Amino acid sequence: MLTADEIGETPAAPCCPQNGEEERKNVEEKSDINMIALVGSEQVCEDTDNGALSSYVSAFIEKEVGTDLKSLKKLDKLIEQITESKMQLEEQVLTISSEIPKRIQSALKNAEESKQSLNQLLEQENYLFSSINNHLLTAQPWMDDLGSMINQIEETERHLTYLKWISQIEELSDFEEVLAQLHWPFIGPPQTQTGLSRPATAPEIYSNLETLFCQLLKLQTSDELLTEPKHLPEKYSLPASPSVILPIQIMLTPLQKRFRYHFRGNRQTNLISKPEWYLAQVLMWIGNHTQFLDEKIQPILNKIGSPVNARLDFSRGLMMLVLEKLAIDIPSLLYDDNLFCHLVDEVLLFERELHNVHSYPGTFASCMHILSEETCFQRWLTVERKFALQKMDSMLSSEAAWVSQYKDITDVDEMKVPDCAETFMTLLLVITDRYKNLPTASRKLQFLELQKDLVDDFRIRLTQVMKEETRASLGFRYCAILNAVNYISTVLADWADNVFFLQLQQAALEVFAENNTLSKLQLGQLASMESSVFDDMINLLERLKHDMLTRQVDHVFREVKDASKLYKKERWLSLPSQSEQAVMSLSSSACPLLLTIRDRLLQLEQQLCFSLFKIFWQMLVEKLDIYIYQEIILGNHFNEGGAAQLQFDMTRNLFPLFSHYCKRPENYFKHVKEACIILNMNIGSALLLKDVLQSASEQPPATAALNEVGIYKLAQQDVEILLNLRTNWPNTGR
Repeated sequence: MLTADEIGETPAAPCCPQNGEEERKNVEEKSDINMIALVGSEQVCEDTDNGALSSYVSAFIEKEVGTDLKSLKKLDKLIEQITESKMQLEEQVLTISSEIPKRIQSALKNAEESKQSLNQLLEQENYLFSSINNHLLTAQPWMDDLGSMINQIEETERHLTYLKWISQIEELSDFEEVLAQLHWPFIGPPQTQTGLSRPATAPEIYSNLETLFCQLLKLQTSDELLTEPKHLPEKYSLPASPSVILPIQIMLTPLQKRFRYHFRGNRQTNLISKPEWYLAQVLMWIGNHTQFLDEKIQPILNKIGSPVNARLDFSRGLMMLVLEKLAIDIPSLLYDDNLFCHLVDEVLLFERELHNVHSYPGTFASCMHILSEETCFQRWLTVERKFALQKMDSMLSSEAAWVSQYKDITDVDEMKVPDCAETFMTLLLVITDRYKNLPTASRKLQFLELQKDLVDDFRIRLTQVMKEETRASLGFRYCAILNAVNYISTVLADWADNVFFLQLQQAALEVFAENNTLSKLQLGQLASMESSVFDDMINLLERLKHDMLTRQVDHVFREVKDASKLYKKERWLSLPSQSEQAVMSLSSSACPLLLTIRDRLLQLEQQLCFSLFKIFWQMLVEKLDIYIYQEIILGNHFNEGGAAQLQFDMTRNLFPLFSHYCKRPENYFKHVKEACIILNMNIGSALLLKDVLQSASEQPPATAALNEVGIYKLAQQDVEILLNLRTNWPNTGR
């Protein structure tokens, strides 16, 4: 029988059924993966539950020996095998136990070396990263410059390739030869153009012209190679426009050469004081070639469905030469007023003919874009103001300043405009014509402000001259000034309804709205067209006109009052009745009054224009009506003869003085006319009216009674006063 100790030492083989070599390999593999697990394996076996080990041993013995006693013979052999297996395992454990520390030490050493190598690599990586970044930062400007140079080189290479193709195309084309056969360009006027030297070949040449023109039209010219002056600075704000088509550019080439030859450099034809030379030359070239372009080139464009207008494209190409020339010349003469003014005048004449005669559109680039450049434009405004003020000085100091040019022509001289006023408004009109084609509304508004300043300046000058004439307010010069003021105000009011100034009003409205320079009421008035851009000037002129008219009316009225002194003192209480006189006649005391009125009316009718004279006599009548009513009628008492004489003087003599100016002058003397009615009522009607007025407790019955006898202006109290002025009441001492 086996002892318990012997039995406990034998289970190693069944627990590890693999042979020794396999066990060693497994242990080595496990040691490479996890040294700690391998070292602790014995501890794990020792910690195995004793109960489980006992069960395992019992099962092993049961299997190998069983209940058969004869099987005990196997014990020696079994013990020997187990012992041998135990020894092998012990050798393996000893071998492995001696190798593991070395391997661990080697692994740790390798790990340390790897760590050191890794740190060195990390340091190298940081250094290289910093170096690369510094190098990239340093090299970036070089890279940018190099990239730009490469792009330029590539662009140049494309241009060179393009030019090579153009050169080859030019070698293959006979377009310029065809133009030469047509005697292009036409330097002389159309009448002198003899056409083709051999008329028989004309159809063939025109056929070739059409073919080549269409082929050239299919080529797209690079923007950098256009013949147009792309170097004009942006400050000129030229409108965007498509390039001139290639065949037209080729047709323009000889004219461009001629222009630059004659109007550049030291040529005698290139005089800065003679801009009209090159401007007239361009206009002549446009005119010389119009017929050919319209009759020969335009049909080709129409045939292929091109929207291009040959004549306008040709004109646009020539126009760019003029713009180039102006941009070069203007800085040289900005501060010579005479030369600059002459240039502007010639340019404006050129523009007028270009647009009116040759139908050049206002949307195309024009000379006005050059003149609109800030420095040039401000100088233009300054020169315009200077010469306008000089002109105003000249016109006001002229001997004929206050004489109408049309004084001997009645139909034309309705306004009786003095020469200075007409010349001034012509000056303003010319200024409008000069700036109306400016390309932007802001520039036009600046010119409009100049015009308004000039109007205000002229008004002040007129006021100064008027003040010198105040002692002779009915004199010729005073009346001429008044006519001038009225004329300027009337013309400005007419201009306010002109489309051009209405457009400027809209532009001004937008500017004022952005800058908050006007009240909401003023903005609303501008927007609704209740006011105009000239309203401020018109209001000032109207005020001056009213003041001058008032002064004239006051002057005449003073004379009338002086002439009416005797008439006021007439014996109205003791004049004979109408029945006692064979024929009624004008009161002798009224003659000075009526003569004064007549003479002044005739004088001012001759000296004032119709509209002013109408205002004058109506203002005078209003004062006369009140004066006669208050000073003559209410200041006296009237018997029957006195009332009749007053009525005769008024209705048959005073009122008719104004019948030439209106159909019913009595309607302007309402106080006097109605006072005469009350004073001349028969006794019965007067008594009845007096009773009605005294008994009427309410206003409507009194008003109805007054209206019935023709009284509409006078109030009830006035009528009662007039009734009391009568002395012919029955049973009274009056």
